Amino acid sequence: MKRLLFPFIPILLTLLTYPVVNIPLIAPAMAQEQVLRTLTVTGQGTVRIPTTLTDVSLGVELQGKTAAEVQQNVAQRTSSLVSFLQSRQIDRLETTGIRLQPNYQYDNNQRRLVGYVGTNTVSFRVKTEEVGSLLDDAVKAGATRIDRVSFTATETAISDAQKEALKLATSDAQEQAQAVLSTLNFQSQEIISISINGANEPKPPIIQSPESLRTASMADSTPVIGGEQTIEAMVTLQIRY
Repeated sequence: MKRLLFPFIPILLTLLTYPVVNIPLIAPAMAQEQVLRTLTVTGQGTVRIPTTLTDVSLGVELQGKTAAEVQQNVAQRTSSLVSFLQSRQIDRLETTGIRLQPNYQYDNNQRRLVGYVGTNTVSFRVKTEEVGSLLDDAVKAGATRIDRVSFTATETAISDAQKEALKLATSDAQEQAQAVLSTLNFQSQEIISISINGANEPKPPIIQSPESLRTASMADSTPVIGGEQTIEAMVTLQIRY
């Protein structure tokens, strides 16, 4: 029985002399605590700027018995309109639509061709202070329809407003973070991520419907008043504390 104990002695010695490896068991917990101790805030900035430019879409619409007649009359009248617009200080003048289609009447569920309708539309940009008188003169020059009038600021004004809105949004996010952390007796350490969620150019507002514009354009003077354009930006900050 004593001889059976000797073979196990080297094994026991090996186990006792084997180096012990210290594993940092608290490392995952520390890493998790570092991830959890962050604050995410989103700030918003708003800037309002005056609109000084107006985008206009207008054109010529005529009816006639034959397609050739309608097309010729529309072309002549549009040529007169375009010549007038080119003589004024406008920008971005371009043709936006040309259409020629049959005109039907319906009697007792019967369709009857009575002629054709031709349309040619153009768009352009002009200073808002000049658009009222220009619309009146455009009607005299041949325009029979005004489809759209919308206001916008200059590209420089929009770009400056976007930058200002981003600054305001960033300050708003920082103020929110400071208010929360100071209430909880924490100190902010560093910003670990920044996300910009806005400061895009908004769509210009449309002021009137086509029908009301057609009526207004035939008046002695067409009053057109610009407004304000709103630029908004959002900035999200992730702050470690």
